Amino acid sequence: MSDSSPFAHRLEKLRPSTIREILKVTAQPEIISFAGGLPAPELFPVDAVRAAADFALQKYGASCLQYGPSEGFRPLREWISAEMATRGVTAPADQVLVTTGSQQVLDLVGKAYLNPGDVVLTENPTYLAAIQSFQALEGEFVPVPTDAGGLIPDAVPDLVRRHRPKFLYTIPNFQNPTGVTLARERRARLAAIAAEHRLVIVEDDPYGQLRYRGEPIEPIKHWDAAGLVLYASTFSKTIAPGLRLGWTVANPEVFNRLLILKQASDLHTSMFDQTVAHTYLTQTDQTAHLNRIRRAYGERFGLMDELLREALPAGYTWTKPDGGMFLWVTGPDSLDSADLLQEAIAHKVAFVPGRDFFPREGGRNHFRLNFSNSTPERIREGVSRLGELCRVRQAGTAPAAR
Repeated sequence: MSDSSPFAHRLEKLRPSTIREILKVTAQPEIISFAGGLPAPELFPVDAVRAAADFALQKYGASCLQYGPSEGFRPLREWISAEMATRGVTAPADQVLVTTGSQQVLDLVGKAYLNPGDVVLTENPTYLAAIQSFQALEGEFVPVPTDAGGLIPDAVPDLVRRHRPKFLYTIPNFQNPTGVTLARERRARLAAIAAEHRLVIVEDDPYGQLRYRGEPIEPIKHWDAAGLVLYASTFSKTIAPGLRLGWTVANPEVFNRLLILKQASDLHTSMFDQTVAHTYLTQTDQTAHLNRIRRAYGERFGLMDELLREALPAGYTWTKPDGGMFLWVTGPDSLDSADLLQEAIAHKVAFVPGRDFFPREGGRNHFRLNFSNSTPERIREGVSRLGELCRVRQAGTAPAAR
């Protein structure tokens, strides 16, 4: 942009979301998409949400269609407070801020902490929309070393001393894009490091309730004696993303600042959506619904894992998540997953190239696959197409167009 541009200079650094661009293409029904981070629509509790909406309108009338408090609908905040206790976190309702999806939490946190040039520590790779959110506020990224177990806590102190970051952003449960879960001992260690170095941690937990293997692990917030962890979660994966409901838990000082920023952002989250969600959560068997989702996603991951073992050539590996919606494929060093995507779309299958998840450089030979939003039949056909492409590419021949 030139100096005469009417737009803010920060837009020069922003890059469009590859996922959103891919979704425009994959809207075509003949394309099998493993690209978007979408839950399975056939598992949405449509009838229960419809009944909750009817009940909310009968109970609350016009008040649920009116403006509401920026903090959120009080009964829903109390429900979230009780839910947090089941996750091992003491969170009074007065420290719960209801947001318009958990993506808004990232926007508010970025606005609260980041000045141009301020550093954010992140996993490497990390959630693409978090990169976009903090990049929009002119934050700079410093990746934290990771291994097969995720973020390495003992690498953090040196990064703090060298870069003086405003906060560390992490997704400890079934990380997006890798599917990796941070072990309990690493979480406790990270909380201790945060307390020692006065490091704010933004703990993003959209997938924690989607565990289909193993035992739940307490959030980092569980070990947060210093009050430096901001915990964020959402109803998008457990009810439906169309409700656009998330929340954050923060200490009173941070909560008050986020509240002011939310007032400037959208005044308040939809009261109608909040009353419907609260009614649904208190009048339906949420555990049965979650178990249905977990069972389906576990089966879909198991099927994709089995098919990838049959379809991909030597030189490809992938993660084995215990929950969530994604797995992360690593190909041979010669692979350019962005080029592979172009061929894949021509053959009616799609994924997300790895480099879009890296704040700086990297990811050329990686890609992310979503398994939650495809039926078993489409997983079978999609993995077959993808495997054929990878095999012929590795053999140096051209696949037949579909």
